[in-house]
Amino acid sequence: MAPSARASDRRTHRPGFSLGTLFSPITWLLSLVYDGIVNVVDFIMHPLQNVLGVRRMAYIFVLPNLLIFAIFILLPMILNFYYAFTGGTNLFPEDRPYVGMENLNTLFTCGNFLDPNTCRADIFWRALINTGGYVVSQVTLTILLSLISALALNKGLIGRGFFRSAFFYPVLLSPVVVALIWKWILQQDGLFNALIVSLGGDRQPFLLSAQWAQAWVVVISVWAQMGFYTLILLAGLQAIPGELYEAASIDGASPWQSFRSITLPMLMPTMFVVIVLSIIRAVQIFDQVFAFTGGGPGTATTYMVQYIYSVGFSNQQNQYGLASAASLVMAFALLLLTAVQLWLGRRNEAT
Repeated sequence: MAPSARASDRRTHRPGFSLGTLFSPITWLLSLVYDGIVNVVDFIMHPLQNVLGVRRMAYIFVLPNLLIFAIFILLPMILNFYYAFTGGTNLFPEDRPYVGMENLNTLFTCGNFLDPNTCRADIFWRALINTGGYVVSQVTLTILLSLISALALNKGLIGRGFFRSAFFYPVLLSPVVVALIWKWILQQDGLFNALIVSLGGDRQPFLLSAQWAQAWVVVISVWAQMGFYTLILLAGLQAIPGELYEAASIDGASPWQSFRSITLPMLMPTMFVVIVLSIIRAVQIFDQVFAFTGGGPGTATTYMVQYIYSVGFSNQQNQYGLASAASLVMAFALLLLTAVQLWLGRRNEAT
């Protein structure tokens, strides 16, 4: 063999540094840990499988989720129902006396249900009226703007991917972050007022006026949530067969006729899901408004969940029973709304 070939062979086989050499102890340790975990799990699961059988082993894997559901959802629901019929300010159930329907009577004792000033729990009715107005305006605007955005994105727009991301980006933000950003923009010395003053206008009390605060709560909520519903509606639009539009175009249908006769009927199942989700989310509004206005000015932006929180936890005397009764009223309202929507949806499907 030539000297140059022997030298090349020595260079090829010469031991040197490599990542495999560095990570081999770590790989061995991870493999050892993995084998240990598998053996422990097998030691526990194998006898259970012999006792229960293969099919019943599914319940063992579901059991942790069921325990979490029972502890953090089912148990609080049962306690809430119990607390709604007890009184006092004590926290523990055994220290709370049974008062029957007294808490519900407190909520529904009114001279005129349309005038909160005549009600015993006047703030509850203000929160209920505020929530109703917010749900109607917010859900209507959200669905309308989401549908328009989805229709626009469904067309062959330039930069459609960018606009999808732009619409969805606010959804990724925490509601508290959204509230603080807009509070910084709309406060008395905020960015929006600075822009108005630079154009020769006067500062506006966006956070100090009841009408302005209510309007901006709706606007901010729509801005933060419409991207989520836009993507749902966009998926529904893209599931509509293009052949239907081609046939309608051949028959001489206008864009409005195609929208009314093809798009809306085919989109109704998706629209129904959006309506249900948006109403439930609107009724449960709390953190964003609490960080944005704190329920003010006055009680202008106090909604149901904030009322429940205030009565139960932030007042000088924590009225857990009254807060629980209010939450039962809200839960019943949500169930009623959902039942009505399901009935309407099934009737539309039948026709």
